[in-house]
Amino acid sequence: MIEGKLVRLRPMTPADYPRMLEFKNDVEFELLGGGPPPRPHTLAGITEFFDNLAKDRAEVNFAIEADGKLIGDCALHSFDQRSGTAELGIGIGDRAYWGRGYGREAVALLVDWGFRLHNLRKIWLTVYASNERAVRSYQAAGFAEEGRQREHVWSAGGYEDLVYMAVFRDQPS
Repeated sequence: MIEGKLVRLRPMTPADYPRMLEFKNDVEFELLGGGPPPRPHTLAGITEFFDNLAKDRAEVNFAIEADGKLIGDCALHSFDQRSGTAELGIGIGDRAYWGRGYGREAVALLVDWGFRLHNLRKIWLTVYASNERAVRSYQAAGFAEEGRQREHVWSAGGYEDLVYMAVFRDQPS
C-alpha cells in the first residue's frame, strides 16, 4: 500500500471489477483517457483484463482509493530497464473526485514509488492536448511537455494532438 493524504494506492482485487466496469463504460471518461475508441465492456472482459494485468510482471497496476472507495486506477508500464524509463497511466473514473487533487496526488505517489523502488530515472506519459485538466495536473506533479504529434489521434469526431510529457528523478520540483 502507498498512503497519501487524499488517496491510497493498493492492489486491484476482483471485488473492484464491477466498479471498474462502470468507469470503462463511461464514454466521456474513456475519451479523456485516450487509447482506442470506446466500446462496450462486459464484466467478463474487465475480469480477464485485470486478471491478466495482475499476472504481468511488466505492469504495475494500482487501485486508487479515497474515502474508503475505489475511484480509479493507475499504473506504470512499458518499463525499459536499459534506459531507466517507464510509462505512467491514470484514470479517475468517479466524477465526484475530478478536479480536486486526487489524481495529482496519485500521480505524485506513483512517480515517487517508481523512482525510489524501481530505480527509474524518467517517467513519461501521453495525453490528448484537449484534456487541459489532465495536462495541468501533470504539470503540477512535475511533468513537462517534451513534444507533440500534431493531429495524431482520432477522438470524438476529430483529430487531436498527442502530447508527450515526462518527469526526471533528478530534476528539481
